[in-house]
Amino acid sequence: MTTGFSMTRRLIVRLTAAIALFWIGAVGISAYVMREEFNEVFDSSLQEASQRLMPLLIENLVKDDTLDEPRRISSAGDDSEEYLTYQLRNRDGKVLLHSHDAEPEPFPAPLQPGFFDTPTHRIFTESAVTNTLFLQVADPLSHRREAMRETAGALFLPLLALIPLSIVLIWLVTRLALAPIGALRMEISARDGGNLEPLPATGLPSELLPISVSVDRLLGRVRTALEGERAFASNSAHELRTPLAGALAQTQRLVQELPKGPARVRALGIERSLSSLGHLAEKLLQLSRADSGIGLSQQATDLLPVIRLIVHDFARQPDFAGRLELQTGDLAEFSAQVDVDAFGITMRNLIENALLHGSKDQPIKITVSPEGAVSVVNAGPIVPQDELIDLTGRFKRGSTDALGSGLGLAIASSLVDHMGGKLTLNSPAHGLRDGFQATFSIPMNVG
Repeated sequence: MTTGFSMTRRLIVRLTAAIALFWIGAVGISAYVMREEFNEVFDSSLQEASQRLMPLLIENLVKDDTLDEPRRISSAGDDSEEYLTYQLRNRDGKVLLHSHDAEPEPFPAPLQPGFFDTPTHRIFTESAVTNTLFLQVADPLSHRREAMRETAGALFLPLLALIPLSIVLIWLVTRLALAPIGALRMEISARDGGNLEPLPATGLPSELLPISVSVDRLLGRVRTALEGERAFASNSAHELRTPLAGALAQTQRLVQELPKGPARVRALGIERSLSSLGHLAEKLLQLSRADSGIGLSQQATDLLPVIRLIVHDFARQPDFAGRLELQTGDLAEFSAQVDVDAFGITMRNLIENALLHGSKDQPIKITVSPEGAVSVVNAGPIVPQDELIDLTGRFKRGSTDALGSGLGLAIASSLVDHMGGKLTLNSPAHGLRDGFQATFSIPMNVG
């Protein structure tokens, strides 16, 4: 059986991924727009700074134009890094003045008014005095990149908190939105051969109502078919019991009256056939009861007297006398909320299976444990594993010549399921080299 996928998990993953992608896309577009705006702001500041610096530097140059070497303009008194650096050059490219952090070597930019980019700086050139003096102001590109990184980081950081928050919110929303689907799923999963009641239609959204109606129609058809089959099997078996019992009694009387010879042998064969047919009718009655869903009870019942009564009933039969050993240890009570008839039918079928197919010269051990497990162990040949798996199927028989209908273990398995327990078959039996062991466990009453 393949495992289906979770709608809630898919919705959470896909919606969270969609939100994250939308956020990343929005941040990417915003970062691109901000980069263009930042460049315009930085360029404007660069141009404005050069226009303000030009008259001041010319005045400073006029006051002292005796030096042949480039003169360095001292800083304001602190050693902080300056983002903007500048050089005042003549038409020959010679540096006349430069800022505190600028190198005395000329900037690698042409003496033409306007902007020019180098690998590390963006330079704006401003001319004055009829293009005889040129002021070049340089802005490091690293400064712009740093500002862009910090701004983009401020936009991306909320995404780290947005993703887990989105998962929680989407999980809450989808859980509330898909709650009717979960309720409908639980109702459908609770329907089986013992529960074919209509689905509750209240509280379902309009999208799920057609599903509920369709399932109810299907359940109605299945319920009708199963009820017909159960009624037919039960009525047929019940109606056959009386004529079979009469025919068997007449045959047994005929066997007693006939002398030894071929006629008596044929009569004995008819007797065996009628006994087998009566046994089959009894099994069909039990099967119809198992299919009706009996198993659980509202009240807890001590099942030890039931087990002792069944063992005593089998022990009274001459063919089975002395073959059953009941082991309960110090157990004083074996209480469970199960149907007594269902438990009794299960015990009878397991014991009968052991009596028919087990070794005639070895005892059959019936063990009851306080944990709620009952095991029936008989000696005999090992049942192959491939046959062991099929033994709980209807009309399935292993490699045996013993009489039987192939329904005993199927009835027991069905009833144990209805009682909320589990039937386990093992061959060889636990602790033995051969034999067969049937163990079923039921929930014990702890109240």
